[in-house]
This record gives sequence, C-alpha cells and structure tokens, in this order.
Amino acid sequence: MKLYTQVPLQDQNPKISYHDNMVLLGSCFVENIAEKLSYFKFRHILNPFGILFHPKAIETLLWMAVNKERYTKEDLFQYNNLWHSFDAHSSLSHAEDYKVLSNLNTGASNLFSALQNANYIFITLGTAWVYQLKSIDLIVANCHKIPASEFEKKLLSVNDLVSSLYNSIELIRQANPTCNIIFTVSPVRHVKDGVIENSRSKSHLVTAVHTVLEEDKNINYFPSYEILMDELRDYRFYKQDLLHPNETAIQIIWERLVATWFSKEVQHEIKEVDSIQKGLLHRPFHEESEQHQKFKTDLQNKIASIQQKFPFMKFENEIDN
Repeated sequence: MKLYTQVPLQDQNPKISYHDNMVLLGSCFVENIAEKLSYFKFRHILNPFGILFHPKAIETLLWMAVNKERYTKEDLFQYNNLWHSFDAHSSLSHAEDYKVLSNLNTGASNLFSALQNANYIFITLGTAWVYQLKSIDLIVANCHKIPASEFEKKLLSVNDLVSSLYNSIELIRQANPTCNIIFTVSPVRHVKDGVIENSRSKSHLVTAVHTVLEEDKNINYFPSYEILMDELRDYRFYKQDLLHPNETAIQIIWERLVATWFSKEVQHEIKEVDSIQKGLLHRPFHEESEQHQKFKTDLQNKIASIQQKFPFMKFENEIDN
C-alpha cells in the first residue's frame, strides 16, 4: 500500500563537489540548508544582508553588489535608537550608523567576489507579498517594526515576479556567466499574511519560477516546497509554531537535495565528515583509557586524511595530540 505521494526528482548535472563554491540567498529556509553545508564543511557564503523574503529584495542586493554601489548615511534611517537600512534585515541594524554602513558595504563587496567565484547559486523565495513605503514609493526588504500605516501591502503579480527573477539572473551572469542557478520556494508558511494569502503568494512564486524555467533551460529548480507540502503533509514535520519545518523535515529535504545534486563520491565524503563531527562531540567516561586513546588516534587520522584531500576544511574542537 502506498501511504504518501513522492515528488519525482530528476538526477541533476553537473554534480556539486567539495571543490565548488556556493552562494545562498533568500528566505529563512535557505539558512537551514546553509547550516547543513556548514556542518558538512562545504564552502559557501550566506545572505550578506540577512534574511531576504521576497524576490525584489534579492534583486536589490544583487544590483548593489554587481554594480559596486556603496551605501552612505543618507541611505539609512534611525528608529527606536537604532540605524537601519530598508534593503537589509534587522540583524544588520546597530546603534552606530558607521557599523551599519560597514556591514552593508562589506557584505555587498564580499557577495560580488563570491559571485565571481561561485559554481552554484541557491535562491530561495519566501513570499510574493511586499511592503511599499508610502513616503518614497519604495518596496522594502524589511519594515523594521515601523507602524504598518506607513506602508502599503501588495501582492506582486506573476509578471512582476518574472521580471524581477530575470533581472537577478542577468545580474548574476554579469558577474559569472557560467555558474549554476538553482531556485527553490521556501516551505515556510507565512500565515501572518493569512492562510489564503499565503497560498496565493506561494502559487505566484511557483508560477513565476516555472515561467522562467520554461524560457531559460540553464536555470534549475529544487522542489523544497513541494516535498514538504506533498510528501511530508503532516504537522509532525513542523516545529511547534506549525509554520516552520522541523529538524526531521529539514533532514529529509537535505537528503533529497544530496541524492539529486551530489555525486556518489561526494555522498561518501559527506559521511566521512559526519563521522568526524560526531567523533569530535564524543565525551568519554575515562579520558586516559587505552580505548579512548585509540579512538583519538583514529579520529585524528580521519581528520588528516580528509584535510589532505580538502585543505580548506577546519574542524572546531579538534582533538589534542
């Protein structure tokens, strides 16, 4: 008896390897994937402007980075004793304006360098709902808890989204014509917009991405949203807020990504890194025992072996010789 619907996934090429560099941009779900990449020691850069929920915000970030634009104090505003940028997440806000500017300009510069060297770029789209600041007719990346009366909330049309996605693709290709671009729609439910409104938003995003896919065969799509909605359609795969996927769901989606985009050789190397990471977390009852000393030696040999293949790998809490 078949108890669930499995989203069919096609094997993808070229495969991701440990020699590759990755850029990850977008909503909070892309940060879940970045945590996996960090744990397994892949080289990547994540959201230099913090979490960006909608395509227009991602487009603005790419435009600033690729065109080497710089922010000045006039681009910031002060609210609740902090300086903010409407282009960035509140995690970049600070009591000192120069620190915000430093984080913005350094982030944009680092992103441009990362784009030039990237083999893969993952862009995760969270919502098609945006907030437009009435006073200057600006679609913002984050409202920074400014009263809602200052903004007009609107749903971007599919055409608006398609145009924004094409702009982002063009900017990426200006920096790096050969990198692989992979879009995904975040499975996180934005029910603060409303349940029906969330469904409208996700459907606009999915339609927009697939409109681009049909016209540009060099763009890829990974169905994170569909895996959670169709394969894992049960609240036991959500956190207590019933909005965000829990660790089990994230692990399943990660495994589907690895099976689709990573070669068998890399999958074996991932297991080796996992073994090392778990070994480093091991806490013995008797540190001076012969058994533990052998365990430490074996673990050190594993680290030396993987670092010989990939010298860039650094492990926290490496064991003492």
